Amino acid sequence: MPVLTASGVRKRFGEVHALIGANGCGKSTLCKVIAGATAADAGEIRIDGETVRFTGPQDAVARGIGVFYQELSLIARMSVAENIFLGREPLRRGFVDRPRLHAATAAALAGFSAAVAEAVDPEAQVADLTADQRQIVELLKVLTAEPRILILDEATAALDRDQVQTVFRRIRELKARGRSIIFISHRMDEVFDIADRITVMRNGVTVLSTRTAETTREAVVTAMVGATATARAAHARHRPGEEVALRAEGLAASRLAGVSFALHRGEILGFGGLHGQGQSELLRALFGMVPLRGGRVSVGGKPFQPRGPLAAMRRSLSYLSGDRTRNGVLAIRPIFENLVLSLLVRDRRPFVARARLERLVRPIVTALKLKFSSFDAPVTQLSGGNQQKVVIGRSLAIAPAIMLLDDPTKGIDMQAKEDLYATMDELCARGVAILLYSSDDMELLSVADRILVFNAGQVVAELTGENRTEYALYHAAYATGGALADA
Repeated sequence: MPVLTASGVRKRFGEVHALIGANGCGKSTLCKVIAGATAADAGEIRIDGETVRFTGPQDAVARGIGVFYQELSLIARMSVAENIFLGREPLRRGFVDRPRLHAATAAALAGFSAAVAEAVDPEAQVADLTADQRQIVELLKVLTAEPRILILDEATAALDRDQVQTVFRRIRELKARGRSIIFISHRMDEVFDIADRITVMRNGVTVLSTRTAETTREAVVTAMVGATATARAAHARHRPGEEVALRAEGLAASRLAGVSFALHRGEILGFGGLHGQGQSELLRALFGMVPLRGGRVSVGGKPFQPRGPLAAMRRSLSYLSGDRTRNGVLAIRPIFENLVLSLLVRDRRPFVARARLERLVRPIVTALKLKFSSFDAPVTQLSGGNQQKVVIGRSLAIAPAIMLLDDPTKGIDMQAKEDLYATMDELCARGVAILLYSSDDMELLSVADRILVFNAGQVVAELTGENRTEYALYHAAYATGGALADA
């Protein structure tokens, strides 16, 4: 008689598969296709060997797919409990069973108690939570549905190291239970910590897929940018002067920690790195739109307290956002009013001298190659690129000594971009200093004289001269570990 007999034994192990790539390479789009949120033009998806076709997200949910999206989908004026179990509320006699809902939420939150500084009340409104607490609530929305396949798109972006490790413990528990996880992160140390396999995407295609143990960080970064890009460096286009136009020392805000730099007259200083690492927040803080918690700023060698946009404009700073809908044109107002708005706000004139203001802005309109039928035409009659030129013209109307450009070419056509680049070159030649954040890495490399690379609210590298390459940019953005807790 055998001492031990095993027959038909099966053991299923899960896997954590990291998906990584540069900005705009297609990672999020691929995940949306898998989740049924976006239709594929070609190809197929198979689950357990069976080809599936999803007509919407609910089809994917029915097949056990859960997705944490990079853009949080929480409803601010609903409670934590209502958000986590939205559409899956426990019922009693046809009505939501509030005690069971509260208890289920409390149990879910208990598993992440070590990840939040203060206990989260299930009945608290999401609007009152901190960024890291909202991130945890969004994650629990997905986890409490018990998906077989879990897609995490930048799920750790707003979390500090300890919070990330709490999430990783849950991921490892799911993996041990046979669940499969697609993990997207811009933090290379996280990828190598949690992933069994790594797939690298570039320009919408897979360029590398390997076991984590069989590759290196350098090989992954090289795959992201391509071998030919590794050695290519752009050359500075401007001749900055010795005079410092703006100096920042130890700046701190909600996601900034100890940022210091000097911006010279006639220079374009670029802010690089992955999205949401503090670049836009720094520009907005310098313009007085985001409060600073610490640090010092000087403009032209004199102390400057950025208490608001008006104070910034009166110190000859202008701010330009690439988000035309939120921080750009006044859609219901004419082109003239959009062009002169900053002037009117800065000078606080009780009367509008229309003829004088038109004479002032006409050279700007000509330089920007902005074409329209009349100053009185609604700005919405213009194309997106020309609307952005109006916003640029508004910034130039106050004759700034320092320009803060926050992803200014986002969503505009190539000709409009080239016109803006030419304008920036002319401004630099006249001694204007420019801080430029761009989500287009090639734009940053070709336009900026120096690049400060941001990671988790800190400057982790300065790229100058021959070091200004795609490889160096991505190596600094991805390979530097660390995260900053949201204050």
